[in-house]
Amino acid sequence: MKQLIALCAFTVVVTPGVRDAEIAAAVKSRVDAKKSAGMVVATIEPDGSSSFAAYGDPGPDARPLDADSVFEIGSITKVFTATLLADMADRGEVTLDDPVALYVPAGVRIPERNGRKITLLDLATQSSALPRLPGNMHARDPKNPYADYTTDDLFAFLSGYELTRDVGAQYEYSNLGVGLLGQALSRKAGKSYEALVDERILKPLKMEHSGITLTPWMREHLARGHNAQLQIVPNWDLPALAGAGALRSTMNDMLKFARANLDASAGRLSRVMQTTHERRRAAGSPDMSIGLAWHIRHADGRDIVWHNGGTGGYRTWLGFDKGRRVAAIVLTNSSLSNDDLGFALVK
Repeated sequence: MKQLIALCAFTVVVTPGVRDAEIAAAVKSRVDAKKSAGMVVATIEPDGSSSFAAYGDPGPDARPLDADSVFEIGSITKVFTATLLADMADRGEVTLDDPVALYVPAGVRIPERNGRKITLLDLATQSSALPRLPGNMHARDPKNPYADYTTDDLFAFLSGYELTRDVGAQYEYSNLGVGLLGQALSRKAGKSYEALVDERILKPLKMEHSGITLTPWMREHLARGHNAQLQIVPNWDLPALAGAGALRSTMNDMLKFARANLDASAGRLSRVMQTTHERRRAAGSPDMSIGLAWHIRHADGRDIVWHNGGTGGYRTWLGFDKGRRVAAIVLTNSSLSNDDLGFALVK
């Protein structure tokens, strides 16, 4: 039974759990301090229960925030792309060491350096030597900067780009790289990225209100995005780089995704997910490494597996400690970071 607690002009929705009051207080204080327009936050506890709170401004003519509110999850999409890679490798459809050049149209040149080709693993571990963004992005609308960037633009950039360092030499976060990974996997599967992620992840996990295209239900439940000044901004569209950040989801659905990552015994997909959490390469600091898209932070004798996301109007965070079987999810409808809250709730 959900409990509704009226606070100021908003409503805090709390689901009974061991940390419901703690989370509700944290969410309220941050929204009141204008660190977000609104927040929906949940944890998974060691006993499998969940605690949950929602508070803040969903935007004009929008439903009050709750576990069914729809948010852009931004770069958390990258761990879905990595899950697709692990799933396709498990099925024998690709291998991690396949050059990405195998999965682009004939005539497209994928840059190499010193005889080293960019592999699917390089893309998934942010060590491809590709830049963060392609240099030929010239957005007609800065408030929706990826919307008019096409697949033709992407392949034209790659064909003309020269790598400035060796492939695999160091970690450098690249939306371009993981967007290219999504393109490669969808081309191998013979369907769009959206159709592939729906078939391989969303439907098996019964994530019924997640996807890229806003269904009528998702549009009705959309929390409106806000910028850092808490002004309403448009949603983002990423047609060519969908695998880097195009997904939208709800807390109810993200809890399903988090539980599947925590429980290796929940089925084949959950077992495959475990391979995405394995350390593959260093990630820029002594306490950080990277698996397949997931970052792994080692602190206080334990590992936190995590990823965050951000678009023009949203910031999100998902992380878990598999040893303690705890997880936290932070969904906000503004572009201000609240990553520290996610880490605090997991720790």
